Amino acid sequence: MTEPTQTAPGKTRPRTPSLMKTAAKGQPSPPALSSKTLAWDDFRLIKAIAERRALPAAAISLGLNHSTVFRRLGQIEAALGVKLFERHRSGYVATPAGDEMAQLAGRVDDDISAFALKLAGQEITPAGELRVTTNDSLLIDLLTPVFAGFLAQCPAIRLDVLLSNQALNLSKRDADVAIRATDNPPETLVGRKAARIAWALYGRAEAFAGPVPVPLEGLWARNWVSLGDGFAGLRAVRYLVQHVAPERIVYKVNTVLGLTEAVEAGIGIGFLPCFIADTRPGLTRLAEPDPGFSADLWLLTHPDLRHSPRVRLFLDFMAAELGRMRPLIEGVQPQAARAAAAGA
Repeated sequence: MTEPTQTAPGKTRPRTPSLMKTAAKGQPSPPALSSKTLAWDDFRLIKAIAERRALPAAAISLGLNHSTVFRRLGQIEAALGVKLFERHRSGYVATPAGDEMAQLAGRVDDDISAFALKLAGQEITPAGELRVTTNDSLLIDLLTPVFAGFLAQCPAIRLDVLLSNQALNLSKRDADVAIRATDNPPETLVGRKAARIAWALYGRAEAFAGPVPVPLEGLWARNWVSLGDGFAGLRAVRYLVQHVAPERIVYKVNTVLGLTEAVEAGIGIGFLPCFIADTRPGLTRLAEPDPGFSADLWLLTHPDLRHSPRVRLFLDFMAAELGRMRPLIEGVQPQAARAAAAGA
């Protein structure tokens, strides 16, 4: 309703609301964005800003430029008639309305991802792209030849391998299959244990010409190498902290491959996975594998994908091939067979 305004005693005329605009004569009014025209992309945009608290970072995650995100945010707030974010020096902080919209976007995103997973699990033929996540040491020293064999057997499938030590979200299709060394696989995933990865103490072969194993008591005074503090959860790393003087740990590195090369270069002795070290002639075992350092090797996928033909085919192939390689992975392969394993 319009509010009456006084023009003369006893007479009134309607007052035009100040927010209403009159289009120029002969020019059509531009279409206004309203809450009814909000699209899923608008919800995704609000969710991205809420998660990253900065427009540039949100723009990168959405594949847009900063100005587009800024302009669209203004349009969405105007359409809803509420402010969705407070602009602080620390970044964009969601208002209650913005937080509610971001949470709704998260729920819808989860539903869409779940629907996509179910569709992927109902595919008829084993073909298309398969995203696999693992870490660099497993890929380079163990998995690449196995992947090559799989692709030769299944040419209709393409592999997209993602290297990461972080747990990717298989519910969001960050990957279809995860190959991980862990004793505690996520409860949200399903899969099978392929082997148990053994670790043992190794040194540079030419520095240990005498008989092995070597008594540990004679090794504490030597230089040691270790994984960095980011791997403090590994039992082999905790063991060094407890038994080796800090000044004797002369080298730390945050990759298992870097650790292996450090031992091979003679920087120090250290604990390594047997499947890596036993295939390198430049290394020799100084002690038998310690069962307390071992970790399970898992092949994991999302429950909605386990019946997908390409996922099932991949998991079956990997389980069979890794099962064949268990003597190497579990450290029971004789040292004399190292060269043969390297050429296999």
